[in-house]
Amino acid sequence: MPLPRLAALALLGLSALPLAARAEPALSPQQRQEVIEVLRQALKSDPTILRDAIAAMQQAQQQDRASAQREAIAAHADALLRDPADPVKGNPQGDVTLVEFFDARCGYCKLLHPTMDQLLKADPGIRVVLKDLPILGPASVTASKALLAAQKQGKYLPFQDALMRLRGDPTEAVLKTEAERAGLDWARIKRDMEDPAIQRRLAGNLALAQALSIEGTPAIVVGDRLVPGAVDLETLKQLVAEARQQPRSGG
Repeated sequence: MPLPRLAALALLGLSALPLAARAEPALSPQQRQEVIEVLRQALKSDPTILRDAIAAMQQAQQQDRASAQREAIAAHADALLRDPADPVKGNPQGDVTLVEFFDARCGYCKLLHPTMDQLLKADPGIRVVLKDLPILGPASVTASKALLAAQKQGKYLPFQDALMRLRGDPTEAVLKTEAERAGLDWARIKRDMEDPAIQRRLAGNLALAQALSIEGTPAIVVGDRLVPGAVDLETLKQLVAEARQQPRSGG
């Protein structure tokens, strides 16, 4: 690599470092002007320097973010994997646990839902923990409260399956219809939805999502990785295979 290009890349990379991490003493105004001139000339002669520097910075940011998320997953392992209040589908004793944060109104969550079911059918060793994360407005909150109220009647999973297959909004009338179709007592659900414990669980899920820097739904935690979005079946299988190679942390 030509020296001007190497110097320019180094300078661009250095400009992204925190002040405390930069070499001391600081450059004098004259030295700084000379450095800027070298950089300007290098960019004129080879504009790809800036592209490469930006790509390198983005890669470093992604690596830092992934590292921070791994640390957060380890720090919150109990809340993620071992909260006895969380609904679980698949094999309760599975050797790999996936934690799925979802919103009952989220279109991408609905897209992921049948793919997760296919994964569970293909691999009987998987345990899935479901975390209601209603981030798409009041109707999402109502649907999540209804789901957690249904859990008190032992029918969270069939009710959740019904809501994830809906193509319209989960209005109260729709929730009532789907709940009764699943064999639930709607009057009891309405009462249980007001239980402060349900609001605390939703608040806890939100706090956990924030601690993991989850920015939307669906989001899946598997092993030491956080995977955003509705990934396909082959990707899920690969993530599970990689998780099986990691040291177990209780789930």
